[in-house]
Amino acid sequence: MIPRTLFDADLEGFRDSVRKFLEQEAAPYHEQWEKDGQVSRELWRKAGELGFLCPMLPEEYGGVGADFRYSAVIMEEISRAGLSGIGWGLHSDIVAPYILNYGSEDQKQKYLPKMASGEMITAIAMTEPGAGSDLQGVKTTAIRQGDHYILNGSKTFITNGQLADLVIVVAKTDPKEGAKGTSLLLVETAWEGFEKGQNLNKVGMKAQDTSELFFQDVKVPADNLLGAMEGQGFFQLMQELPAERLQVALTAVAAAEAAWQWTLDYVKERKAFGKPVIAFQNTRFKLAELKAEITAARVFTDRCLELHLDKKLDIPTAAMLKQHTTDLQCKVMDECVQLHGGYGYMWEYPIARAWADSRVQRIYAGTNEIMKEIVARSF
Repeated sequence: MIPRTLFDADLEGFRDSVRKFLEQEAAPYHEQWEKDGQVSRELWRKAGELGFLCPMLPEEYGGVGADFRYSAVIMEEISRAGLSGIGWGLHSDIVAPYILNYGSEDQKQKYLPKMASGEMITAIAMTEPGAGSDLQGVKTTAIRQGDHYILNGSKTFITNGQLADLVIVVAKTDPKEGAKGTSLLLVETAWEGFEKGQNLNKVGMKAQDTSELFFQDVKVPADNLLGAMEGQGFFQLMQELPAERLQVALTAVAAAEAAWQWTLDYVKERKAFGKPVIAFQNTRFKLAELKAEITAARVFTDRCLELHLDKKLDIPTAAMLKQHTTDLQCKVMDECVQLHGGYGYMWEYPIARAWADSRVQRIYAGTNEIMKEIVARSF
């Protein structure tokens, strides 16, 4: 009803290409990937060949120099199709910007082209068993010894954790300090002492590999420190978190839009008491209410996308966006399951998967309670 003026004909053509790729190369296999607990590496390589990984990277690092709208299209199409196992957004639009924005030229040349091609899969390890949204409470340490850091500790709930070849690890290079003692390190998973724990059995996102990671005296070359000096990690994280929260919002609204459409199609066909479910006033009113709320969230999200493109999306606004859109996503999924009746609770129906997948959106990238605290501090 309200045109999305951010996306021109070229971007809509790109959207069609992404959608067709996902329909052919991902959707038919996603059920098996749910059983496997991860998607195939082949999908990553095929995506890399078509430029769907790290599109915003400059050409010298293997990208195509696209702006963030192209990444937004990819994230929206993955979310709209319910393909929650695909962890490209974290790889392309969270990990890659850290390396591009803070990495040395050697780090960029070594890692970014492999990330763009799909040869190397990445993750970022922030959360620990005792430290989630409170990043200052991180216990993992990286102590300098000569030309290496000795990394010890553990992480949990790490997206892409099983498939990852490279992980950005949040660690204390000065354990006596809080935020000022935090640094980011580029750690290759093949190095001695790096151990991947179990692939965690989650309520939703069954095809997304989410893992525990363990570090026991891992020798990390000092050159793999991200940034010019130690102690910059907390600042780097704070700078990049608004973009991460925008990504969560983009996927939340796309998922809500898809769920609404699935439900509309279902209630037109499903009959109760001799007539289609859409014929009942309650059904129409519920769908009308959700349509209005989803439309408002879409306009808010697109405005924040504009601000991000102009490098003006601030931390409180991104927090508001993340909290609002993910709360709405969960509301939409719940209402849409209800309108599906018993079938909405069956795993074979997309709405059941979407309902299960949506719940974590209010938890990761900073819990929604933390988002409210961030907004309140800006008053």
